[in-house]
Amino acid sequence: MTLLLMAAGSGSRYGKLKQFDDLGPNGEFLMEFAIYDAIQNNFEQIVVITKKENVSFLEEHLSKRLPKSIKLNVLAQELTDLPDGVTFTGERKKPWGTAHAVWTARNVINGPFVVINADDFYGQAAYKKAADFMKADANAYALLGYTLKDTLSEHGSVSRGVCEVDGDNLVSVQERLKLVQKADKIVDEDTNLDFTGDEQASMNFWVCRPSIFDKIESEFRQFLKDDERIANSELYIPLMIQEMLQAKEIEVKCIPSGGDWFGVTYASDKEKAMNSLKEKSDSGKYPAPIWS
Repeated sequence: MTLLLMAAGSGSRYGKLKQFDDLGPNGEFLMEFAIYDAIQNNFEQIVVITKKENVSFLEEHLSKRLPKSIKLNVLAQELTDLPDGVTFTGERKKPWGTAHAVWTARNVINGPFVVINADDFYGQAAYKKAADFMKADANAYALLGYTLKDTLSEHGSVSRGVCEVDGDNLVSVQERLKLVQKADKIVDEDTNLDFTGDEQASMNFWVCRPSIFDKIESEFRQFLKDDERIANSELYIPLMIQEMLQAKEIEVKCIPSGGDWFGVTYASDKEKAMNSLKEKSDSGKYPAPIWS
């Protein structure tokens, strides 16, 4: 089993590269808690997707800390990483998107894997549930869901994928771009739709299979033929999975994570995150330092 962490973002709202901010009580990155939780649940490989200029630093940082039995791959997401036979000679500054970040790992992942954001904390229970699912089902995909009201920020609106489910089957994920708490309900200021807060939300914790790589490559080839999409769009991993789901190519389960989530969208979220990690370490949920 593999954990793939997406750590190629720029942290524009946070103000710096939050993936490498020392939020843990002993200077740990937030992603180190995710890696620790995965290893505790018998994940054998860690793959980190980052910017080219961060590869050497991150590889050195993690290789000094992880158990020697764990396979580590730190890969660069690059604009020049294209499907065979495809060229791109235009101009583009931002990456191709989260689906392309996952596709970057196509040559190092051979089995089931979890995809997460490197700058989110997902809770220890989520990794156990993901591991149990991958061991029990050889083919299905899954989304680890979080209760919508528990994923908001006190410091501004947030974008969340709100799930539609049928039993334990995921039907769709609808992106809501400006969710805020107003009195006893949650409102999307972009559409004026409101939610109870008890809905399951996607925080980009996906259980995937290697079949996703072929889907991404196929979509990427079409993407690169469209000048408007090249100029204004990105390839998103939830969209790839949703298209496969709607085409009945895969089955996707929605599994309540049973854990607490927090992220660091804004710089003002940092103190809360640091306090939470310290509390978890002080209570014995994590060793301190985490790699002692």
